[in-house]
Amino acid sequence: MIKALGQLARHGRFVLVAGLLAGLVLPDVALALRPWLGEFVLALLFLTAFRVGLPETIAGLQNAHRTLGLVLVYQLALPLVCIAGFALFGMAQSPVAIALTLMLAAPSVTGSPNMSIMLGHPPDPAFRLLIIGTLVLSLTIIPIFWFSPALGSLQAAVSTSLHLGLSICTAVALAFLARALLRPSMSAPEIQALDGITSIALAIIVIGLMSAVAPALSAAPMVLLGWMAVAFGANIGLQVLAYAALKWRGAGREAAPMALVAGNRNVALFLIASSATQSEDFLIFLGCYQFPMYLTPIVMGPLLRAKTTEA
Repeated sequence: MIKALGQLARHGRFVLVAGLLAGLVLPDVALALRPWLGEFVLALLFLTAFRVGLPETIAGLQNAHRTLGLVLVYQLALPLVCIAGFALFGMAQSPVAIALTLMLAAPSVTGSPNMSIMLGHPPDPAFRLLIIGTLVLSLTIIPIFWFSPALGSLQAAVSTSLHLGLSICTAVALAFLARALLRPSMSAPEIQALDGITSIALAIIVIGLMSAVAPALSAAPMVLLGWMAVAFGANIGLQVLAYAALKWRGAGREAAPMALVAGNRNVALFLIASSATQSEDFLIFLGCYQFPMYLTPIVMGPLLRAKTTEA
């Protein structure tokens, strides 16, 4: 069993693509999973925290002040600029504005360290962004929800922050406790097996996240195409821009793993607490967003893949 799960981990990108396809061809299964998406997201966060463990998490917080600056750019400055930009054109409450604001406000996807490895880079820079971004999320979303007219008042912002913070802290704390009690030390094959389980969990989650895509494909294909363009443009565009900016700032080998986080965000976390995520438009965007995210190791390979001569 451990060997079989390890094989799944080694071919994780194909497992994720299989999940995307299953979400399209199994719409009834996707709809059945949809009410449980919040719980699945927390379960995935539990698996990630269990794999990492508390000691490695603490180690990942070293030199946190440098990573925190980039997290604040990604999760605070960019969404506020997004809100201001759409407000300038009188579109602050449009579905596209809501979707992009929530995307930019979200922390790194849990799979970003694995994506970094797939592209030939060390996982550490993406891992630091994942940890710190998730830790500060309940604070960074307060001004975003407050300033966005579509996301609610200060009271709604604080309520969302508390709900998210409590849910995340509970899942992570339980995972750290379980790891310390059940498996304080894990062998390489066991870690690979856990990565295989995580790949399966990701594939199941993406089926549910695709619940609004298959109906839109048959009922409103042009609307779906528009959302697909928004998802690809935001995800891939941010990765390219972030990579160029980070290279210009002298980030060196850390530029690629940090850039992939710019476009790949754990938007599904907001399913836990925000009513803004329950609209059909947002769910279509969320389903479309899975395509560039899960295809990042393939699509972004020519730009972000490690080169032996890279400085």
